[in-house]
Amino acid sequence: MKTRTVLASAAVFLAGFAICFAEDANMGTWRLNEGKSKLSAGAPRNHTVAYTAAGDNVKVTVDGVDAEGKPSHSEWTGKFDGKDYPVAGDPTSEVRSYKRIDDHTLEFTAKKAGTVTLTGRVAVTADGKTRTVTTTGTDTKGSKVTATAVYDKQ
Repeated sequence: MKTRTVLASAAVFLAGFAICFAEDANMGTWRLNEGKSKLSAGAPRNHTVAYTAAGDNVKVTVDGVDAEGKPSHSEWTGKFDGKDYPVAGDPTSEVRSYKRIDDHTLEFTAKKAGTVTLTGRVAVTADGKTRTVTTTGTDTKGSKVTATAVYDKQ
């Protein structure tokens, strides 16, 4: 009887955990739709962004090209709780934080050496098929830049 209770409790916990991530509109792989995006010429492009479960955290993996057209890859693992978590592979930031605004919206901040380098908002459509990322930041020359990137769910 005790074994059944433990197994049933574990099953309910795992099912609840899976449902939490399954209901998150951001989860999955997103591909950049350059035709719908408003990106500056020569600006970095994140061609693919993937949100996956990593235990009780979320892992965000970004693949694209930098401003010089060279391949780029970065990874961030953390929670959508507004706290800074390390980011690997991004030369413009050392930490990034995400904060959940509602079921379809996140805000994020990237920092390097304690200075904010990029802020943005991620909004997923109600049907879960499109994601729009608006960003404001400072480029390597110190100029303010803004961009709107539109992604399609894969």
